[in-house]
Amino acid sequence: MQNKSLIILDDHHQERNDGSEDVIQGLTSDPKSIPCRFFYDDRGSQLFEKICDLPEYYPTRIEAWILNQYAAEIAQFTGNCTLVELGSGSSTKTRILLDAYAKNINANYVNSDNVSSCKYLPIDISDGILKTSVLQLQIHYPQLEICGLSGTYDQALTYLASNLEEPQMIFFLGSSMGNFNQQESDHFFQKISQTLKSGDYFLLGVDLQKSPEILEAAYNDSQGVTADFNLNMLAHLNWYFQGNFDLNLFQHQAIYNQAEAQIEMYLHCQQAHTVSLDILNLEIPFRSGESILTEISRKFDLPTIQAQLLAHRLQPLKVWTDPKNWFALILSQA
Repeated sequence: MQNKSLIILDDHHQERNDGSEDVIQGLTSDPKSIPCRFFYDDRGSQLFEKICDLPEYYPTRIEAWILNQYAAEIAQFTGNCTLVELGSGSSTKTRILLDAYAKNINANYVNSDNVSSCKYLPIDISDGILKTSVLQLQIHYPQLEICGLSGTYDQALTYLASNLEEPQMIFFLGSSMGNFNQQESDHFFQKISQTLKSGDYFLLGVDLQKSPEILEAAYNDSQGVTADFNLNMLAHLNWYFQGNFDLNLFQHQAIYNQAEAQIEMYLHCQQAHTVSLDILNLEIPFRSGESILTEISRKFDLPTIQAQLLAHRLQPLKVWTDPKNWFALILSQA
């Protein structure tokens, strides 16, 4: 452990090497794409926090409602354990869950001399926002051991598989599961399954299928925050790879692909030009009207996602939804 607040799972040089191949492949393909991990520099993480508060962006609000209703039940299901959050960001919504576990710990201290411990390990690729949130949470939850893990999901799960012995619940909230295509989601569930020991838990938040009008409004907000978030990816690439993307030459759009049941987010090039990424020794020509795919957000039906979990040794135990069935939390056990 490098300090009591944060463990860096990989240095920035190695992370850059890992990301460069994906960027080169994506920007030299037709159609072009950029890995969605490049949304999340510190400004991107801050913009995503703003997106979560937008009136059109329902997933955060509805998932928070579900957590408020059922966090105590989730904590009773699992008992005190190590809580591992993938993609924690500022951990704002997670506090609802932490409150429930902290309440259990406090009750156990009153009623028993033998109290099992509870830890919280937030995982995020953005060092800045992760360290800030960990320091705040350590003050707010003195009864929890809290340490951030800075790195990718793969890096974090590999680390946990060989360094964590106590019972755990990995949780992945905020509908981020939808950013994975089918192949990526199979790899992700396999990695989760390999990390968990028999009896450990996995809590997954998924956005459910609904009308295209509701979905498209959520990703094309009237204040333009999602557009700024999307365009910031180019600014991140400029900083990361010494590039010269001109953000004024690209325009944000999100559409719902009904056949694939997924939102697709694009940056559309407004005029022909060439972009350089000096560190990669790469020049990318763009045609006027050409698009870069920056994100997919799949929308799920419950029977299909539960069958996929079961196929990876993750037994669904309980599903909690909102009254409209717009969103769901699924608790599974290895």
